[in-house]
Amino acid sequence: MAKAYWIASYRSIKNPDALAAYAKLAGPAIQGAGGRFLVRGMPAKTYEAGLNQRTVMLEFDSVAQAIAAHDSPGYQEALRVLGDAAERDIRIVEGAA
Repeated sequence: MAKAYWIASYRSIKNPDALAAYAKLAGPAIQGAGGRFLVRGMPAKTYEAGLNQRTVMLEFDSVAQAIAAHDSPGYQEALRVLGDAAERDIRIVEGAA
């Protein structure tokens, strides 16, 4: 079975305090659902139309596991805390087998 990757790009952060409160809840919820953080931070370098924006990448054992992590009560609570504090783009992508 192919692994899955959850990729989040932060277009803007309006409220860093709310983002920090979200992170305190989201990290444990994601890890508890089997997610492993691979990347967290700003790009070292961007190319082409790349934007210099915070990026987070997580690895899961499957797409179903990644979706279940997102839909879990713990992560949904983290999203409630985040509210509109950040504009993000989140994608779950199946890895190449």
